[in-house]
Amino acid sequence: MIETPEIPRQAEVALPAKETALIVVDMQNDFVEPEGTLFVPDAEATVPHIRRLLEKARGAGVKVVYTQDWHPEGDPEFNIWPRHVVQGTWGAQIIDELKPRPEDTVLQKARYDGFYGTQLEHLLHLWGIKSVVIVGTVANICVLHTAGSAALRWYNVVLPEDGTSALTPFDKESALRQVTFLYLGKVTTCDGVKFE
Repeated sequence: MIETPEIPRQAEVALPAKETALIVVDMQNDFVEPEGTLFVPDAEATVPHIRRLLEKARGAGVKVVYTQDWHPEGDPEFNIWPRHVVQGTWGAQIIDELKPRPEDTVLQKARYDGFYGTQLEHLLHLWGIKSVVIVGTVANICVLHTAGSAALRWYNVVLPEDGTSALTPFDKESALRQVTFLYLGKVTTCDGVKFE
């Protein structure tokens, strides 16, 4: 049995609304819906938490960005994972419960990292963003790679754990450990995120 280190958690994290972006990672049908090709069982439970956080963020004027995993047919990633989120399919669509609004930004990405090959860094710079709140799936894959990439660019990273899901509890805990230990990110809940 592996002994897991204590993960620091904060009941509340206050952030300046004008300097914060909320990034919703890959909440797409193939990952969240039971009939999806790469269903993450815990993803459904995060939806109400993410929805509340989205409402709070939009009400405070926080920039909202969605990442959308987006693969062509025959993508090499299908050698690692089953075929999923193929461009233009039902599986690639963001779930209806969290549908982006016209003022939100949707970025399609080819790999795990939301910064890789997208305009994310450029947009965050234009908006004067200093902190990112990251929710979505999968915690130790696309969420973690996006969080790590943000931290390496010196953004403050906040990860609400009830807004993230993984294929196993171990995977989720390992992601939280990496974010807090390696990137000095903060773990809280969706209700614990406060915009000022």
